[in-house]
Amino acid sequence: MAAASWYHRDISRVVAEELLAKAGRDGCFLVRDSESVSGAYALCLLFQRHVHTYRILPDDEGLLSVQTIQGIQAKCFRTLPDLVSAYQQPNNGLVTPLLYPVHRARQVADEDSDGEDGRGGGHGHAASAVLAGGARASAWLSASIAGRTHISQQLHQRLQEQVHSSPASDFMGFMAEYLNHHVQLDLEALRHGHPQLRHLSTALVTACRALHRRIDFTLAGLEMLARVFDPPASPCSPAREQVSPSPATASPSCLRLLLNKISTVNHLLSSLEKKVLKSLQETVSRHNLALPSVAADPPPATKPLAVQSFEVKVGKSQRAALTVDVESGTVAITKRGSGAPEETIPQDKILQLIKYQSVQSKVRLVYDREPQRSLSRDFVFPNARKREAFCQLLQLMKIQHSNLDEPDLISVYVGTWNMGSTPPPRSLASWLTSRGLGRTQDETTACVPHDIYVIGTQENSLGDREWVEFLRASLKTLMAIDYRVVALQCLWSIKIVVLVKPEHERRISHVHTSSVKTGIANTLGNKGAVGVSFLFNGTSFGFVNCHLASGSEKTHRRNQNYSDILRSLVLGDKRLGAFDLTLRFTHLFWFGDLNYRLNMDVQDILAHVTKKEFEALLAVDQLNLEREKNKVFLRFSEGDISFPPTYRYERGSRDSYMWQKFKPTGMRINVPSWCDRILWKSHPETHVVCNSYGCTDDIVTSDHSPVFATFEVGVTSQFVPKKAPGSGPEPLACIEWESIEVIVKTASRSKCYIEFHSYCLEEAQRSGENTSQSCDIPGFLRLGWSAKHLPVLNPILPDLEYLGDQHLLLSIKGVESCESYGECCIAMRSMIGSMAQQFETFLFHRGEETGSMRGWMKVRVPKDRRSTRERLYEWISFEEEDAEPAADTPTCPKSPLQRLSRPHSLPEPAAGYTNPAYFIFEGVP
Repeated sequence: MAAASWYHRDISRVVAEELLAKAGRDGCFLVRDSESVSGAYALCLLFQRHVHTYRILPDDEGLLSVQTIQGIQAKCFRTLPDLVSAYQQPNNGLVTPLLYPVHRARQVADEDSDGEDGRGGGHGHAASAVLAGGARASAWLSASIAGRTHISQQLHQRLQEQVHSSPASDFMGFMAEYLNHHVQLDLEALRHGHPQLRHLSTALVTACRALHRRIDFTLAGLEMLARVFDPPASPCSPAREQVSPSPATASPSCLRLLLNKISTVNHLLSSLEKKVLKSLQETVSRHNLALPSVAADPPPATKPLAVQSFEVKVGKSQRAALTVDVESGTVAITKRGSGAPEETIPQDKILQLIKYQSVQSKVRLVYDREPQRSLSRDFVFPNARKREAFCQLLQLMKIQHSNLDEPDLISVYVGTWNMGSTPPPRSLASWLTSRGLGRTQDETTACVPHDIYVIGTQENSLGDREWVEFLRASLKTLMAIDYRVVALQCLWSIKIVVLVKPEHERRISHVHTSSVKTGIANTLGNKGAVGVSFLFNGTSFGFVNCHLASGSEKTHRRNQNYSDILRSLVLGDKRLGAFDLTLRFTHLFWFGDLNYRLNMDVQDILAHVTKKEFEALLAVDQLNLEREKNKVFLRFSEGDISFPPTYRYERGSRDSYMWQKFKPTGMRINVPSWCDRILWKSHPETHVVCNSYGCTDDIVTSDHSPVFATFEVGVTSQFVPKKAPGSGPEPLACIEWESIEVIVKTASRSKCYIEFHSYCLEEAQRSGENTSQSCDIPGFLRLGWSAKHLPVLNPILPDLEYLGDQHLLLSIKGVESCESYGECCIAMRSMIGSMAQQFETFLFHRGEETGSMRGWMKVRVPKDRRSTRERLYEWISFEEEDAEPAADTPTCPKSPLQRLSRPHSLPEPAAGYTNPAYFIFEGVP
């Protein structure tokens, strides 16, 4: 099956349809992995310009059969080639026989252009060469004897190149012997169906003799120490015979012996501490020893926030000082030259804070002065950063003095750094406190501790535990808080660590971790991604740290890396496994060394950097260009980039870029680029604000600068109804649909249904088949559902406060294949009311935009369940400055409106819709 060129493994439905459309002949076909059933396949067949998809399902005995039209007896086959061969005959239940296979494109193993792999966490060039060669093994099997001799010479030459750059030159000598004399024998054995690689095993055993002896020595010492702490009554274990195999007796079993020894060392090391502890505890109790009591060090008290003062302008020219005392919960206004405050406002009297969009340094404070009378005052700060610091302190004051048992708002820190395989400096203070270049934290808020720290690194040569403890100690020094570890996930030298404040530890649940390799042939972990997901009370979070392919010309490869990670990371609720990864979480943060470069001559880049003309560079940034073309990171957001490119600096300083790299193959140019990025994507109508995005300027151990971003994120708690259940039947909330219209990018004519998922539903629901269908425009299918064929959904709780935080996930699935044509997310908050509201949204599948959906719906809430409360983040709003109000006048502020501006680093698209499906909605031909 692996050799069959028509088997395309795990390509998506969209890609399969594009390949068939390109082939263009009736009877063209291919087979891919099923997206809906594990271990099953999908047979895709082109007929009359439409793609027909049939499921190939295995039975309990592993026999394969095609689900075809009713009335045709299903046939069973042992292998896919047998099945395909049978269906090349007519009258087998398919719309047409399988006539023309669409061949799979040959994949050429990619090697990184920048030569980063040799430094990645101690995995050297030799591993890359051997594994890269292994990835090509299937192509060698049919080679001639002359060809195999040529292969041996190529491998030996490649090995010679590694000897000078590898400390393992002695080991390489054994491998050279194997490549010169024995690799051909293993190739010949493979051709005859014997995959044991007997000669390679012999060479490895010979090369590992010293390792055998070293492990025997270590193992003997560990066993001796373990016996010291064995119970006295137990007989001593007989001495273990140490055998190091000789080359004459080497066999695959010798390799297994070596692995067993390594496993034994691992077991002894992990169990020794417990054994010693148990033995000492038994000694204490047996001899009634009194150990001196050691008082545990009390946890360090959280540093109280100092009182902060801000110089502001009031009115046209008057100067004043705003003093914020977070601990006492007051804001004092003192006019210049006056010793005493003119007015002191308690935090519970502050009603609203309005940020002006047109003047980034201006804010309006609305507060209660007298009963039934509110006052508004405008203040202009020296700059936007000071205004943001003031707003953050007021937000912190509101949180600290609220009477809520669970938080509405938390702060999240995200950091990414390619460490360049060198140890970090003693202090990471600038990185962990968001100071340096770009949009950074003001000094008044830099040391305010965040609720969650998520730190991703690449080319990190430190041990896992060593790195985690270093981060915890750094935060403890800076914040006087002993942060708890939520998760650590590593893939070679790619690491992600999640730390939370101790008081939040109980709020974290459903922690999942995952990793994906995207290195050479997708088998090496020098490139790839690690991810962590969890619930914070009722809000789901996902974090992905990745290291993508390097090299200016590898844009397509990076896009493919992103797609592979998106498809393969196993995170979040398993029930949502069929949904696009970007839709499974309330908030998803994606960061790392994305390695996208600038498409500009290096001297022009350096000139723009010197003048701080970043907009000109962002216009040729590969990541921005690929996002505009909807190739990657669809509907993600990124903060404004106002800091210089973070790669490739001269190590030891940040004064100059080392854009020239000398390699054995010649000089390589690595243009300065924003390789290190932080992006995010959140469900609609949720609260997330990026407060900082920048890089450090004083951490110089790597050729990359560390990057940071901080976020203010709205969260929900596990809702507890305020109204006690009565004896009668509980009133129900209803989610009702009037109609849904969908346009999907597909060449199929399949009937479809809609699946509805939500945490507010007891179980997933599904609609009936679509009631209308048309495909007037080639490549697009238009589907419609009337109210009669759409289910009425009843949430588990009918309260308005609860439903306002909920979201619905919808998936459009084919009736024949049960595979998704696209998924979307709808916020219920704006749909609540007695009148139906219109919604319109994009459809996604496996990272691609596959269509659009719109319709009419309403969420009806019982009258006695309509009470709600203002969230802590809703008292801050944004407003354009239309007219200048008179100072100190009563005002009725607008209802809070949270708007997130589009980052300047990603220009606005020319039209509102980028997918042709939307023009069908608007009636454009």
